[in-house]
Amino acid sequence: MIRSMRTLRCLVIVVSMVAGLAAQKVLTPEILNTLGRVGSLTLAPDGKHLLFTVSTPDLAANKGSTELFLLNLTEAGRRPAKVGSGRSPCWLRGGVEFAWQTEGVIKIRHLYEDGPDRTIQLDGPVANLHFSPGSDRFSFTRNVKLEELVTDRYADLPEAHARAYDDLLIRHWDHWHDGTFSHLFVQAAGAATSQDLMGEEKVHTPLQPFGGAEQIAWSPDGKELCYTARRVPDPEASTDSSLWTVSADGGAHKNLTEGMPGYDQEPRYSPDGRWIAFSSMERAGFEADRVRLVIHDRESGRNAELLPDFDASPHDVTWSSDSKQLFFTVDVEGTTQIYVTPLEGARATAVTTGRHRLYGIQPTPDAGTIYCMRTTTERAAEVVKVDVASGAVAAVTDVNGAAYADMDLPQVDAEWFEATDGKRIHAWIVKPPNFDPKKKYPMLLYCQGGPQSMVGQWFSYRWNFHLMAAQGYVVAAVNRRGLPGFGQAWNDQISKDWGGQAMADLLTVCDQVKARDYVDEARVGAVGASFGGYSVYWLMGNGGDRFACMISHCGVFNLESMYLATEELFFVNWDLGGPFWVSSEVADLYRKFSPHRYVKNWKTPLLVIHGERDYRVPYDQGLQAFTAAQVQGVPSRILVFPDEGHWVLQPQNGVLWQREFFGWLDRWCKAK
Repeated sequence: MIRSMRTLRCLVIVVSMVAGLAAQKVLTPEILNTLGRVGSLTLAPDGKHLLFTVSTPDLAANKGSTELFLLNLTEAGRRPAKVGSGRSPCWLRGGVEFAWQTEGVIKIRHLYEDGPDRTIQLDGPVANLHFSPGSDRFSFTRNVKLEELVTDRYADLPEAHARAYDDLLIRHWDHWHDGTFSHLFVQAAGAATSQDLMGEEKVHTPLQPFGGAEQIAWSPDGKELCYTARRVPDPEASTDSSLWTVSADGGAHKNLTEGMPGYDQEPRYSPDGRWIAFSSMERAGFEADRVRLVIHDRESGRNAELLPDFDASPHDVTWSSDSKQLFFTVDVEGTTQIYVTPLEGARATAVTTGRHRLYGIQPTPDAGTIYCMRTTTERAAEVVKVDVASGAVAAVTDVNGAAYADMDLPQVDAEWFEATDGKRIHAWIVKPPNFDPKKKYPMLLYCQGGPQSMVGQWFSYRWNFHLMAAQGYVVAAVNRRGLPGFGQAWNDQISKDWGGQAMADLLTVCDQVKARDYVDEARVGAVGASFGGYSVYWLMGNGGDRFACMISHCGVFNLESMYLATEELFFVNWDLGGPFWVSSEVADLYRKFSPHRYVKNWKTPLLVIHGERDYRVPYDQGLQAFTAAQVQGVPSRILVFPDEGHWVLQPQNGVLWQREFFGWLDRWCKAK
């Protein structure tokens, strides 16, 4: 009887444990790739309605779809209404109509009148749609073929496949130059034809490949457009983009930023038409320079920095409706906050605080509320509203609420560590759901890419700290030297010192976290992409025996071959000092900091991931690293995506990536 009672109690305990495990819900790669991706937030000029899009991957079809939603802000508790499939939403006629692009047409709907949607047929694919303030015309960009390809010359060889070039920048990030250039067009709303404002010029707007609609703007009177373009003879070696204005009827293009050699972009006309605010980098060739908020006076033609003593980079600049204030976002110690400055007596003042990333800001007409997007380590993007007076942030949408229902979330803490030079290093320490400090967990050292790109409160669909923690890992995500959000000096330090203080910062945090009672020192991995992949290769040869395994995605391995095979030379010219043959000092830096010089020290199991269409860090970098590991008998595996570039973008490739990623980690870091 006693044995039977003990057996029964044991059975009850086991059943309770199984039930408890079954009740747990954590983020998985499959759930991650079903989340709705909210974007394209657009507030009506009268502040009464919001438009936004939700893109959802279809894993089975290996593609995604995008739906447009409309939210009435005048009725509390109102749920967003689905408008239909489409993208590029924009407001017309003061907010009584809105337009969007879908299936080769622009659709226009009136908010307060019944009847079918009006349509404007588009002659081919377009991007970056903008309606003029009067809504009588619209602008867009389209690729125009201006250069003959070598295969075009030989009509009798239809099956020949070749590329021939006589200049650099022959490929960019993930595509080869195909003879086309992205041009700015204008079309009357009732017309069937459009006008190319750039004619036969071999120049792009917006800047390729990351520039979008934010680099083009209509003047408030609808008479001109301001856009960003880089008209230089050597675009592969220059960051000298400028702001240009052109009449909406066509004609001469005027450079507003002559003599400013860095990136100038993202023009914003003040509502009263007097000013153009824009972002500007001072130093030529440095893509991660401090962003200056500059004001162009349309009457005098002069440019002046608005916040010259502000040791941070304003982004996402937006005018108040009275043209007296500018709102913008700033990276601050691993978060992204909203700031405001008056035009007169300029001074930057924080509107918000908190652990989040806020972006896509849309002030209401009275400037009392800002609608924007918010992400955190735990949550994908949703729309929120910010009370400007108090800084309070409140949720507006819950697109992914069902996916997050009853999900156990990780614990996210901001911590500071003392660096080898006495400075303080910020890191996000992310702990698994239902964290128990009495247990021992495997740990991941996350190495950030960029090199100059803050580890913030973003929600990535690849390098997702929530997902890593949900698989049972403690994550140390380090804002090492060379990242924004901690002052420009901290950001600048990494240039020409890739293997120096930045790597010491990573190891400092790694060593202190792995020594904690809840971390198993024998089960620590290091992972990263791009410069983070470089960091992994560097630590393979210079990190001792700290790690049980490593994963490098699209990492830089051999600095000399990287210089000769990458596409935008301004990046390597600045960060590495130029070609390795330019001087003995530069040659010494290449030798000192190239991971391939230290492969004799490699012992740690290594997973190499690379996309064949990665032209920023060409995939031979991954092949070289894999070969070095294999020749030395280091346990290693290479995962190659023939149809991906620097990023993995296709849904099924993304899930495969996650499965291989965690498969490798679990093989070497999970308890046996």
